[in-house]
Amino acid sequence: MSAWLDAFVPAFGLLALGALLRRTLLREDAVWAGVEKLVFWVLLPSLLAGALSAVDLRALPIGGMATAIWLALLVGTGLSVLLARAFGTDHPAMTSVLQGGIRFNNLMGFAIAGAVFGAPGLALGAVATGLIVPAVQLITTLAFALGGDRGPPRPAAVLRQVALNPLIIGCAAGFLLAALGGLPAGIAPTVRALGQASVALGLLTVGAALGAKALRDRVTLQAATGVLKLFGMPAITWALCAALGLEPLATAMAVIFMAQPTAATAYVTARIMGGDAPLIAAITTTEHLAAIVTLPLWVLLIAPV
Repeated sequence: MSAWLDAFVPAFGLLALGALLRRTLLREDAVWAGVEKLVFWVLLPSLLAGALSAVDLRALPIGGMATAIWLALLVGTGLSVLLARAFGTDHPAMTSVLQGGIRFNNLMGFAIAGAVFGAPGLALGAVATGLIVPAVQLITTLAFALGGDRGPPRPAAVLRQVALNPLIIGCAAGFLLAALGGLPAGIAPTVRALGQASVALGLLTVGAALGAKALRDRVTLQAATGVLKLFGMPAITWALCAALGLEPLATAMAVIFMAQPTAATAYVTARIMGGDAPLIAAITTTEHLAAIVTLPLWVLLIAPV
């Protein structure tokens, strides 16, 4: 029981604390905007690079994880579009359903992976993130570009946006450092310290971004998107991992990261790229609330014994 409390109380407790701080002690938007930039551009890439740099790439089932995760994301993309069409949404709302259906909160994933599975879980969690992030970025960038008056997307612009994502850069740096034998002495503990700070600060910012006002916006569509993300995506991933004969820990990491609620930054993306920002704000809030129940269930089902 204590292991479960250690895994889930900190993750959801930090979300709640972030929401409380946003409404009491730290009400200024500039404070949270600065912390978000720090986490996104420095701390989380450090976590990814540090976790990946310490592993033996030859011992990791990267091919099987990539196949399962990428196929699941393709299926999830198709189901998200079909779901949006079934509700008769316009293109901006469809992009919000898509973000709610396939994006994930990697910070919560790392918090749970580290608490339940330790260093091996963090390493494979970093691999899962390195496989999910570029695929999701490519899919969502194309989805936004294909709508409205923007005209057809330019391949060079899409690839540039994906390649400059700091999470992708962190993953690429981690894989390169692993191939070269890891981080040098002195640098390794610095990178690890930065990475450890990413989880706590990141979860605080996610909690600060959640809001209760959005809960009444298109409730049925919110619920349907949440079912797809929190139940459908991990179930599809688990089935694919089983079909591919993936080892238990790799399967657990792929499923748990795909079972995460959508990223809080999806709201910012929608606002910048012309999506339905109020809808994704509502989906983000309801998925995080529902994940209080669904994530422990998935860990219980998938954790290797």
